[in-house]
Amino acid sequence: MVKTEENIPVHLCVIPDGNRRWAKAKGLVASAGHIKAGSYEHMKLLFDEARNLGVKYLSFWGFSTENWKREKKEIDAIFELMLKAVGEWRKEAFENKVRFRHIGRKERLPKELASEIEKLEEETKDFDKFNVNLFLDYGGRDEIARAVNKILKSGVGEINEEKFSEFLDTKDIPDADLIIRTGGEKRLSGFMPFQGAYSELYFSDVYFPDFNALKLRKAVSEFSNRKRNFGK
Repeated sequence: MVKTEENIPVHLCVIPDGNRRWAKAKGLVASAGHIKAGSYEHMKLLFDEARNLGVKYLSFWGFSTENWKREKKEIDAIFELMLKAVGEWRKEAFENKVRFRHIGRKERLPKELASEIEKLEEETKDFDKFNVNLFLDYGGRDEIARAVNKILKSGVGEINEEKFSEFLDTKDIPDADLIIRTGGEKRLSGFMPFQGAYSELYFSDVYFPDFNALKLRKAVSEFSNRKRNFGK
């Protein structure tokens, strides 16, 4: 069991891996795994569990900068799913005062999806009870390179860690406390290399479509029993 609210990660991140392998194991097309994983019913269970545990920021990596190398049919299916999800979650966001943010590039996303994302970000910008961050067209190295270009254009002089973080996509979001990766792979694949320097890591063998509220609670419970020293 989770000990106390003090041991709950403020910012919990999920790398939802294994959708395609889940579909393959069941003899289905890859998009079936994404549909099951990103369904309103599945995601709501995870959102509700995180919120009930006391998590304040919940992040999901939905599409990486490297995912553009996949087949166009699969990419289109993912973005169609994301567009549907934004529409489904709008009501949820207003009812529960959830702030929504997109992390990553917008200019390469389908125009309709980018427009709906910007609209939801604007509509929920004053909510603060719970925060959901969707990482789309995101890569850690890409984010850092874009941050450096912003710094060069700004004319800022000397940069320290705190100042540098102000140029990242996550500038208003606390660093990740716990990063969960599903699907059995034990690597971060470039996810938040700067913000995740002192994150606790949790790797689950469960494919994301089957990663439920109970498994999320188990990951948070393990986090609660770890001692974090931050290099001290």
